[in-house]
Amino acid sequence: MWESIYQNIISPDVNPIGAIVKLVLSLLLGAIIGIERRRKGQIAGLRTFALISMGATLAMLISIYIPQEYMGLKNGDPGRIAAQVVSGVGFLGAGAIIQMKGSVRGLTTAAGIWMAACIGLAVGAGMYLISIIATILIIFILFNIERIEQRHNFLWESKIIRVKLHGILSDIQPVREILTRYDVHISDEFMKFDYVDDVTIVNFMVRSTSKVNVPAMFHEIKAQRDALSITITNEMNM
Repeated sequence: MWESIYQNIISPDVNPIGAIVKLVLSLLLGAIIGIERRRKGQIAGLRTFALISMGATLAMLISIYIPQEYMGLKNGDPGRIAAQVVSGVGFLGAGAIIQMKGSVRGLTTAAGIWMAACIGLAVGAGMYLISIIATILIIFILFNIERIEQRHNFLWESKIIRVKLHGILSDIQPVREILTRYDVHISDEFMKFDYVDDVTIVNFMVRSTSKVNVPAMFHEIKAQRDALSITITNEMNM
């Protein structure tokens, strides 16, 4: 009995027992990745990744089943439907990025969604060991490489620092120097002169790490230029 079940599981042909095992395995592997993403507060979590992985497995099973059952082909083209999964899942990944608004976030989740779909396809094709190893490697990347980035200060974030200053200024170099001292790298800057209210508004597009002492930096800018307001945000606003 167990020998028969095992043969059904490893068989390249689509059969009920093998299909159920593949769907359950892909669901579990996708859920493992989704748990890690939900732990980080991402929109796509356990259910999303589980459904993507299992759906990709089902698509692969259908790709294999149709040539075998309806065309009598043992060497059909199971890649036709599966290929559409790889391209189509990009819409889900794009949604994870667009949802974050204002800054490019969600790229890791989008990559995870794409990988979950690929894992589902691999499970559907019967590549059990490779699917499990791929899942382990993904979890290793998500857990450990982030720690390495944090330890070595690799996690740079793109932000916009908006400074509203008294008067129409001809020189904002002192503000640039303060930002530089706090290891904030200026990528670009945009200025607005408001002659009616007699204020200057500067938007600095910057890159920095999470270790920057933002309150101290703001206080220094305030003391140096008597700023009306200082804001750090993800959105440009003149």
